[in-house]
Amino acid sequence: MDTTEAIRVNRALNKMSKLYRAAKARKLAALGLHPGQDVMLWFLAQEPEGITVSELAARLGIEPPTATRSLARLEGGGWFRREPVPTDRRQVRIVVTEAGHALVPRIERAWAELAEEAMGGVSEEQRENTLLALEHANARLRGLVDETALTEE
Repeated sequence: MDTTEAIRVNRALNKMSKLYRAAKARKLAALGLHPGQDVMLWFLAQEPEGITVSELAARLGIEPPTATRSLARLEGGGWFRREPVPTDRRQVRIVVTEAGHALVPRIERAWAELAEEAMGGVSEEQRENTLLALEHANARLRGLVDETALTEE
């Protein structure tokens, strides 16, 4: 890849990352969430019996202390409750409340709206090619960084 093309790739990806994060933040703010909290709540809602903080952290690819801090920030919304794990008193399960489950479709709708706003103006073929290229780039970059140091968005 020549320098001109490399500069173009870098600019496009940097700009898209910033714009996508800002647009996502706006949509989530309307739901009372910050970026990252949407994914966390969505993952929690997939577990009807609840999930421990360690299990949640592993699913999200983050460290348990990071998950604990994120849950503390999310807790004020009443979207989940903590329940003791009967077999291990040191652990608690995070269980999504009715309010949390009610928020999940709104989160999914915000994701769908954002995807449409970002990619709605391109053909199905262009969208598929773009997604394949981005997924390929993600796979290559994953090998260069410690993914556990990143939070899922």
